[in-house]
Formats: sequence, C-alpha cells, structure tokens
Amino acid sequence: MSLKRSHTSARSGSGSGLDSGAKLGRQEFFDELKSLAQSGQVFTPVDVSMAIGASEAAVSRALLGLSAEGYLEKVDVGKYRSTPFQEVPQAEFLKALARASKTDSTRQRDLSEIGRLKQNNDVMRAKLLAMIAERDHYLAILKQHGIDPGPPPAPALIVAAPVTDPAAGVATGAADEPSAPSTSTSG
Repeated sequence: MSLKRSHTSARSGSGSGLDSGAKLGRQEFFDELKSLAQSGQVFTPVDVSMAIGASEAAVSRALLGLSAEGYLEKVDVGKYRSTPFQEVPQAEFLKALARASKTDSTRQRDLSEIGRLKQNNDVMRAKLLAMIAERDHYLAILKQHGIDPGPPPAPALIVAAPVTDPAAGVATGAADEPSAPSTSTSG
C-alpha cells in the first residue's frame, strides 16, 4: 500500500498560522512511531517533528489524538511512549490517524481530563488497597496475641443543615433538637 507523502519542510516557513505544515507525512510519521516503539524511549512532539520534518503543532495534535485513541501512552504533559504501537498495522494506524485528526480541541481536552481522572482513580484505589492491607496486618497481629480488636467502628454520622419547609414556614432537622443551656454570667 502506498501512502501519499507530503513535503511540509519546504513550506513550513510560511506564516499562515494553522495551515503552515498542517499536512503530516503519514509514512514518515508511522515509521518514526514504529522505531520509537521498538526503542521504548519517551519522546516529545518536538522530537518527532524534527525527525520527520513536519510542524510541531501538527505532530502534537496527532500525538494527542493517538494517545486518546489508546495507540500511545501519555507519560507526562507533552511526553509520550509508543510501546502500545508495536503491533499496530499500517492500515489501522491510518484509520486511527484520520479519527484523531477529526477530533476537535474540546473533545481532546475532555479525553485528556478523563485520562487524568482515571489515573487519579487508579492512584486512590492503590492507596485504599494499601490501607486495607495495613489494617488486615494489624488485625492479624492483634488476634495472634489474643487481643480482641472489638467491633468495627460505626460510620461517621453526617449532620445535615436545617431545612426550611416553605409550606409550614418552620425549620426542620437540627433545629428540632434541644439546644444546650446558655451559660451567661450576670453579676
């Protein structure tokens, strides 16, 4: 299968903004990602754009879209690893690149935020599992020494703010509880 090659390096110096170097040499891009996948090194859009002679903006958009599609691993802000890319056939890459280039910036930002939230969820899950393991460890030590740890603590009660019932014109909830006696001193 032949891929159409673009010669963006000859026109990358024009100051037309978005269109300068907007076309990306798909074959060069594919080959560069394959070689980076084999080496397993972390790279930036600048590294790829220098290697293939395309604009940094076009490479950055393509890398962001491919990472959102799951073909690249986003290591840090602006840093990628292409190890998931090792087994991707060229036809699948072209379809993914077409989908990635159609994704608007709002969608890419949303996908990036979703990825960040998933990563945060994984971190919090790991912390929770570590705390559960620590608790189980200490409970086992207590039981080993014949100490009864007692019942598990009751969940914390959530105190609700008073809610005003507009029909009755009175506050319900915490206002119904008896108030503490006032401690005023008069002399």
